[in-house]
Amino acid sequence: MANSLNRRNWIRSSALMAGGLAFFSGTISKLAAMPVAKKLAPLAKRFTDMDAIADAPPVLKARLLANENPFGPSPAAKKAIQEAIDLGYQYPMQSMGVLYDKIASYEGISPGNVLMESGSSPLLLAAAMYYSKGGKSIITGDPSYDDLPSHAERLEGKWVKVPLTVDYKLDLDAMEAKIDANTGLVYICNPNNPTATILDTAKLKAFCERVSKKVTVFVDEAYIDYLPDPKGSSMISTMKAGSNIIVARTFSKLYGFAGLRCGYIVAQPDTIKALSNYTTGFSLSATTIAGAIAGYREEAFLKEALEKTLASKEYLYSVLKKEGYEYIPSSANFVMFPLKMDSKKFVSEMMKRGVGVRSWQFNGKEWCRVSIGRMDEMEAFAEAFKQLS
Repeated sequence: MANSLNRRNWIRSSALMAGGLAFFSGTISKLAAMPVAKKLAPLAKRFTDMDAIADAPPVLKARLLANENPFGPSPAAKKAIQEAIDLGYQYPMQSMGVLYDKIASYEGISPGNVLMESGSSPLLLAAAMYYSKGGKSIITGDPSYDDLPSHAERLEGKWVKVPLTVDYKLDLDAMEAKIDANTGLVYICNPNNPTATILDTAKLKAFCERVSKKVTVFVDEAYIDYLPDPKGSSMISTMKAGSNIIVARTFSKLYGFAGLRCGYIVAQPDTIKALSNYTTGFSLSATTIAGAIAGYREEAFLKEALEKTLASKEYLYSVLKKEGYEYIPSSANFVMFPLKMDSKKFVSEMMKRGVGVRSWQFNGKEWCRVSIGRMDEMEAFAEAFKQLS
């Protein structure tokens, strides 16, 4: 009953419910509060998964370059999406409230602790804008997912990069040592992208509890569902205990919603209120919301998709071992391994063979990141890889 009342209060308080003029004026107010970009040029010379997809040919034997889940969405989500089309003429405020309630109920929090957008990307951008104001710095691992800090650097902020440990994990001690009076945010991607490494849960919780007393900690859990115990490994419990942290989640990975776009953050109500000034709050389509409601915590499907991912990953491990390559053990749906040739040339040659992968350079080595696909895609990778290895 409490969740139902919270949902009604959320709907009632939405600026959108007041009509188009209120929404327009609210959007203008939000834009006025946003920082001005240092330059209007594209983001500085970084190659993203989106760039890799744009550069790829329309048809690939194996699309292993964007950490997508080729086993989803679930049948129940697809059915809900199809059924929602007939009501596509209606604004989906009520169904959005249902999804807020569903997430909040599962996590044991209030809908006021949740902020939803079309994927986690708009929320990462909102955090970049808010926490970099006035030239504040964003501390991250290096390499790690760079969407948030690169946006901050393009606006008013500074990007402080901290090298990984010898086993390619985020160095929490070194990151904490970088905190100073100018730090706006500490960004943790766990499991980390592109290395697919995971932090010890107890150590990360202690870090969040300690550091969040000095500065906000943002924990990006895009790949958390690939872990054996996602709920036990999540930092949401730390937020619930009162820590000043933000936890990001997305439907883009194990749920198979990368193209449907649905993500959210969980944080203290004051943080949600502050970041909502940098989002529209109304970017999800009715079809996406319907699919997310049907698919959220659909345990049988998630288990099946995870098992298929693990089987494909083990096959990839066997291919790399047979060809004499080492790799970083993965806690996500991708694997990174060092190459014996120029990484950009390797990616180009693989693409000629109909296989899309990603390249990286760090620690004085050339690296390839392979997303986990269907077994036929992994076999296509193996065939092309053997020609170059």
